[in-house]
Amino acid sequence: MANYSFDQLITIADFDAVLSIARKEQKDLDWRKLSLERQKQQYAENAVEISTELTAKQAELAALDGIIASLPEGDLKKEHEKRRRRTEYSISLLTDRKTNYGAVALLEKEYDLERVLRELEETAAFITELENRRPPEP
Repeated sequence: MANYSFDQLITIADFDAVLSIARKEQKDLDWRKLSLERQKQQYAENAVEISTELTAKQAELAALDGIIASLPEGDLKKEHEKRRRRTEYSISLLTDRKTNYGAVALLEKEYDLERVLRELEETAAFITELENRRPPEP
């Protein structure tokens, strides 16, 4: 625990005011923790889904490249080239989703969650120390 200036608090009202602020902060951190846990779970699910879909689209693109290379000029080749462009676009969208909601975002949420957990630990220790130092009621 950090070295706080508890000796600067003189009255019971001072202790109660700081305790009130610390308890509100603790509630806010609890709420943030819950939110981050849910986001982490969702991002973990998304990361697997996005990676799987991206791999499938990349395989489809490779197959289309092979088909297009073997086709003579004509309507069938044009149709496959359109399909290839749609597949490239899908890959682009999935790549963006992977950045925003996939493994990178998951790691960021895990980091945010760990920071909040540390803040909760420090806040709990701070509240405990305040309660232990608070003078008794007269």
